[in-house]
Amino acid sequence: MTDTSVDTGAGTTAGGRAPQPTGGNGAAALERRAKRAQRLRRLGLHTASLVGLILVWWLVTRLELVRPLYLPSPGAVWDAFVTANTDHPVSEGSDRIVRGEQNYYLWEHLVASLQRIAIGVAAGVVVGVPLGLLMGTTWLGVLLEPYLNFVRSLPPLAYVGLLIAWFGIGDTSKIWLLFLAAFPPIAVATISGVKGVREDQVNAVLTLGASRRQTLTTVVLPSTLPEVLTGLRVGVGFAWTTVVAAEIDNGIPGIGGLAYLAGGQLRTDLVIACIIVIGFAAIALDLGLKYLERALVPWRGKA
Repeated sequence: MTDTSVDTGAGTTAGGRAPQPTGGNGAAALERRAKRAQRLRRLGLHTASLVGLILVWWLVTRLELVRPLYLPSPGAVWDAFVTANTDHPVSEGSDRIVRGEQNYYLWEHLVASLQRIAIGVAAGVVVGVPLGLLMGTTWLGVLLEPYLNFVRSLPPLAYVGLLIAWFGIGDTSKIWLLFLAAFPPIAVATISGVKGVREDQVNAVLTLGASRRQTLTTVVLPSTLPEVLTGLRVGVGFAWTTVVAAEIDNGIPGIGGLAYLAGGQLRTDLVIACIIVIGFAAIALDLGLKYLERALVPWRGKA
């Protein structure tokens, strides 16, 4: 029997069949397909739960189990959302046209709040990360830890009156309040990250002749970065939960200020619309921070 296989130099095998992917490439492809299928299942589950929640909400309001003053229908909330983003008559039959709510569209209220949160959280990072590094590596940790715990234990609402008395009702007091909400978790996470650095790694670079600054930049900071990013996510969450309190006084434009004002006017449809916008914006920010964490610390969670 003669061998009819021909080596053409193009990677073919006996019978002219192309080689099948084997080894690492095949395993990686299977892993990618499995992850893609898992993401699709999670997306389907989230979509189904959201649709189910809206259907239950609609059914409760349709059967009038709760008064519309307390729980407006999904349609009423959608109408309030559309009205807040368009020009419309000030009242039915009126010729006077107003712009959104309080002369700002809803997205402009959201952007104003995001700007305040961004400044407050950025200040929390600028102060919290260096302070956490100092407290985690020097005697300042023993000295300042009680004060950090004191600030961390106080609810941000406790500062509102004092900050208004110090800085007035402008943006300065609001940014300070958001800073005080975001700073403690960032500082605490940084301290935790520094204390989690392996001592043998530090000793290894010191043995090789590295200075304290080089040790900090090549070992301590990379090892601490995952904890810092976790603290940043927690700090952003705390800032979002504080935004309504920050914008109680003179908070227009601001999504928190609009929600507070609408609640005082018993416009629950607009309040719920603001709450939904705040929630989705917070989820989007958290997802963005998750992707940032994956990009900056891809080794996290890998053995």
